[in-house]
Amino acid sequence: MLVEAPPPPPDPDYAWIGGYWAWYGNWVWIHGRWAPPPRPHYHWIPPYYEHRGEHVVFINGFWGGPNVSFVAPGFGVRLTLALPGPGVRPGPPPRGPEGIFVPAPPGSAPGIIIPAPLGTPPAVVTGAPPVVNVGMRISVRNTVNSTTINNTVINNNVTIEAPASATATHAAVNLSVPRQAHLAAAMTPVVRVMAPAPASNKPVSAFSTGRPVELPAPQAVHPVVPPELARRPAERAVEPRPGIEPRPAAARPPLARPPERAGEPRPAPQARAPAVETRREPATPAPAPAPISRPGRAEPAPATHDNADAAAKQAAAARQAQAQALAAKQAQEREAQARQAAAKDAEAKQQAQRAQQAAQAQRAQAAQQDAAREAAARQAATTREAAAREAQQQAEAKQKTAAEAAARAEDAKKKADAEKRKPPSPP
Repeated sequence: MLVEAPPPPPDPDYAWIGGYWAWYGNWVWIHGRWAPPPRPHYHWIPPYYEHRGEHVVFINGFWGGPNVSFVAPGFGVRLTLALPGPGVRPGPPPRGPEGIFVPAPPGSAPGIIIPAPLGTPPAVVTGAPPVVNVGMRISVRNTVNSTTINNTVINNNVTIEAPASATATHAAVNLSVPRQAHLAAAMTPVVRVMAPAPASNKPVSAFSTGRPVELPAPQAVHPVVPPELARRPAERAVEPRPGIEPRPAAARPPLARPPERAGEPRPAPQARAPAVETRREPATPAPAPAPISRPGRAEPAPATHDNADAAAKQAAAARQAQAQALAAKQAQEREAQARQAAAKDAEAKQQAQRAQQAAQAQRAQAAQQDAAREAAARQAATTREAAAREAQQQAEAKQKTAAEAAARAEDAKKKADAEKRKPPSPP
């Protein structure tokens, strides 16, 4: 991590949304800033880093609506390996257990990752000592400093723990630090690696695979290392034991490491790149000496007694067992999440099938009702036509009968008139 203490917020509703490492074809530093939510009651969701296999799953930070929570991508989700930008070469795999993590504290050895719960802001490690070995972890264990909102207890602190073999100070760590990003980023760092000021206030376009993004030129950053860490391990005082004269450690030459650059990767996202991708570094880094321990190796004082060797072996075995137990627990949690996601998918498919079947039944019933109405209409029309024909026939028969009766009456009248006009016959 780089150090970037936030200024006072311009408004109580603003959120501190930086700084952190993000993938833009290479790991680049996102400058921290206060920003207002795009809509009322929206909240900032920090970036997501996950060590999966030999790669890193990265999801950039974003604004979430009310009652919206981030859900980690399940193992059934198909992910595509992102490609590095021009001139960027892959780095080594992450150093640490699989699962969700945040970048290591400022001044740490490259590649080491810090396991952390989902939703942990990367800035929580700002005040932690640098690490030179795997072993530091973040957890939510205390509820002393908590806030209750709508009957929900929200932990305001997280706990950072590390054995002595993992830290550059060679001292065990058990710290309770603020979980809020702006409070954690304001903590005093052990190694001060200040993030440079942005070269431009122009926003950078969103990254999309296959579309290169124009980034500002990298800027070199220089760590300020405290004197107790700047000395080589052989120069550190070794506390003598009664009756035992400690052996001097072999002298080592000064170690060199390239300076950090804003816009280039540092420890945490040295893991591999987003959406399961490898870490990239510039093809031609400019080396410069840095007075800290060798990356990736602890330099403890030499053992002075067989019991110390046995104790060290037991401590190493205990750490290994603890790491294995943590990895097994995280694997079980991922499997449970995967099973839960699969169950939800199956339930959703069943609901969709039931809805589809119900819609089909409704359509079939509607079609039957339409057919019945059409048949009734045809029957009524046929009945009306038959009644009309019958009425017409009856009318025609009546007219014919009336005409015949009239004709017979006319004939009878004519015969009567003829009989009247006929002369009487002689006597």
